This record gives sequence, structure tokens and C-alpha cells, in this order.
Amino acid sequence: MAAGCRKAADETTDTSAAVPVEVVAAHIGTVRAVIATTGTAEPAPGADWTIIAPAPARVAEITKAEGDRVRRGELLVRFDAPPLRSDLATRSGELAAARARLENARKNEARVALLLEHGIASRKEVEDAQRELREADAAVRQGTGTQAAAQDLLAQTSVYARFNGIVAHRSHNPGDVVEAVATDPVLRVVDPSRMQVIASVPVADLTRIEVGQPATVRVPDADAESEETARVISRPAAVDVATGTAVVRLALGSGTRLTAGTPVQVEIQTEEHKDVVIVPATAIVREEEETSVFVVGADQHAHKKKVVVGIVAGEDAEIRSGLAASEKVIVKGQEELPDGAVVTVQK
Repeated sequence: MAAGCRKAADETTDTSAAVPVEVVAAHIGTVRAVIATTGTAEPAPGADWTIIAPAPARVAEITKAEGDRVRRGELLVRFDAPPLRSDLATRSGELAAARARLENARKNEARVALLLEHGIASRKEVEDAQRELREADAAVRQGTGTQAAAQDLLAQTSVYARFNGIVAHRSHNPGDVVEAVATDPVLRVVDPSRMQVIASVPVADLTRIEVGQPATVRVPDADAESEETARVISRPAAVDVATGTAVVRLALGSGTRLTAGTPVQVEIQTEEHKDVVIVPATAIVREEEETSVFVVGADQHAHKKKVVVGIVAGEDAEIRSGLAASEKVIVKGQEELPDGAVVTVQK
């Protein structure tokens, strides 16, 4: 009977096939957490300008087409607005009349004061003359302000570029009649050297966001050359309750090739851990609430080890405890692998 048992055991050992696996040695290194999200490239504040008419007017001239570069100080649009010219003429006439009234009031006040000294005029006449002088002076100040406002409005009929940029959109042509409302723009000018990314970050990740953190920005489905660097320049002041996200702004470099409205993928690099044990993320086995890895021992058996995982960034995973840097972890073939199984390492 003893001989029979030994024979059965020998047959089991001989017929147990070794499971082929691939292994990678855990190592000490640095890993940095990444928050992956999406966003849109937009001009920075002050780098986006939509030109509208100062009043209902006719477009007399447009010097640039869509896509044209503009230089600061160049004439872009000229409007013909006769009501503004008429209003300026009216305000100028009112100011001239107010100044004439003031001059007469001054002369009259001086004359009445002199008559009072000689006992010819009464005190009431002097008070009336002084009141008229004050009212005339106030009318001049008011007229000066209204005339300046009319002049400023008329000056806006000739629009000059505020900064160097590109015409992003042109909505009208010479001869068109336009309204003085934001829904009826004539030109949109943006400065492509001052672009930002407006990204939506989940509320749970906001505490990990800090101004100055580096980030990577890329266009979805584009080649690797589309990747650009950025940095966080602002944290959110409010949260969108409906979406559970908040807006984070990131500055792009002056040489960015992204245009306004481009959807992008964003990876913000947050906390960094140095001198930690790192393994490929593919080595991590998750079963309900338990996290583990399989290591290959000197006995060529797979041994399951419970581990505590820290930062997972891309292909790397930080192991906070449960694994030494010298151990070899299985990265392929560990699916459904029983603890203690015989393995053969493939190279």
C-alpha cells in the first residue's frame, strides 16, 4: 500500500504543468500621481476681443479677413453711424450755449455787485445773480461731460486693434447694417500666444490641485507631436453642483499650436513620492477589497502577497507595504493563478 501511495504522488507531480509567466523586478524609484480629465483650449482673459458696433450703424469698411494676422493699432473696422454725428453736433451746440450763459452770468453778477456797493441794487438782486452764475456753471460742467461722451462714442466708429492677434471669425461685410448688441458681432480677434486650457476637475480631486503644478495637454486621437506642456494657474472658487466638477485653468506656452475651442485631454501631475517600491500596474491583482501581487520565489512557485498600493500613475504603481524591491512580480499570466502554483518564467 505504501508503494502504491508513492506511485500516485509521483504521477501527480509529473503531470502538473508549470504555468508560463512573465516577471519584472520591483525597484526603488519616484512616482507622481496624475489627475486625468478633459478641457478646452481658450484665449486667456484680455486675449479675446469681439468687436460690435457702438450703436446701430452700417459697416463702412473691414480691413481683415478671417485668419488674417493683425497688429496692434491697425484699423480693423469703420462704422457709419449718422445718429452719433448728429448727437455730437447737438451736444456741442448745447455746450456752446451753456458757456455763453455762463459768461453772461459772470458779467451780470459783477455788474450787480458793483451796483450794490453804490446802493443802487438790492441784496436780493445780488443773490439772484449769484444763483444764476452757479446754475450756469453747473450747466457747463454737465454739457462738457455729455459732449465728451458723445465724442467718445463717435470715436468708437473707427476700431483699431488692441493687441497683436488673428481674426478668428468675421460675421459681416461692408455695407451690412448691424446692431449694437453682443449677438450681432462683426469680428472676433484672439491672441494665439496667450492660450489657456479650461479643465473640469472632479470635486474629489480638488484638494490635490495646487497652483504651479505641471500638466500635459494633448488633442484626442492626434499623434504624439500634438502633446504640449502646461501649468496650473488657478484653483476653482466655486463648484458646479450639477456636474460635481470645478473649473481649473492651465496656462499653455507662448508657442502653443492649439486654437480656440479645441477639445483636449489633460493630465495634471500632483503629489510626488520618492524612493518608494514600484512595480508595473499590470502586476496588481484586485479581488473585492483585497489587493495583492504574485511573486516568483527561488522554488519556481508563485506566491501571493497582500500589498498596500499607493500612487498609480500610468504604467507604474507604488507599493507602500508588503513587497521588497528585490522581489520579482508576475506581470503576465497571473490571472486565475492559484497561490503556490509551479511557474516557468518566459523571457
